[in-house]
Amino acid sequence: MRKETVLKIYAFATPNSVKVPIALEELGLEYELIAVNVRKGEQKLPSFIALNANAKVPVLVDLQGPAGNAMTLTESGAILIYLAEKTGHLLPTHGEARSRVFEQLFFQGTGIGPALGQSGFFQRQASEVIPLAIARFRDEAHRTLSVLNHTLSTRSFTAGDDYSIADIAHFGWMWRRDFAGIDLSDYPNVARWYELVLARPAVSRALERVTALVPPQA
Repeated sequence: MRKETVLKIYAFATPNSVKVPIALEELGLEYELIAVNVRKGEQKLPSFIALNANAKVPVLVDLQGPAGNAMTLTESGAILIYLAEKTGHLLPTHGEARSRVFEQLFFQGTGIGPALGQSGFFQRQASEVIPLAIARFRDEAHRTLSVLNHTLSTRSFTAGDDYSIADIAHFGWMWRRDFAGIDLSDYPNVARWYELVLARPAVSRALERVTALVPPQA
């Protein structure tokens, strides 16, 4: 009898979803990737709402969670921290280095991610053109990217000299930056960092698996 995969990831080819497969590939963990087609509204189906009442991807199900009990976890940042602490990799255990990773995780989750997401929405998906909203979030997207560009002027990676879950968190939205009309040529330090992360074999494997979730007609 085939053994059931312990880790299940419900995801799609979205900026937040891709973070989890990248982390799992980096950590060398086996996982089952389950498509939730958000373009068709599958995240609003009762079966998915039972996993995440917030109706968002990604969702992690760990059949061997704490104390051996199954656990369901939502929010990409929380999932990254959980996997890093579960394995003891991609997150420093103490000191300033650990705090810097959390600093960048929260900056991504409360600054860059929302800014790029809202900028893309008002430029591409809103039912009416709202110039004030377009300008507001476009400017905020560029402002937060400028902050990240400045940070990377003195660091190899977003939280310091070592690759961490902070880089994985930032990478998701940089991968989908076209949605918000972002050109990395305006941010040379971010562009350098992006190519460095993109070249990692684990990142390539994760992108291939996530991209395959999208049906040809989607």
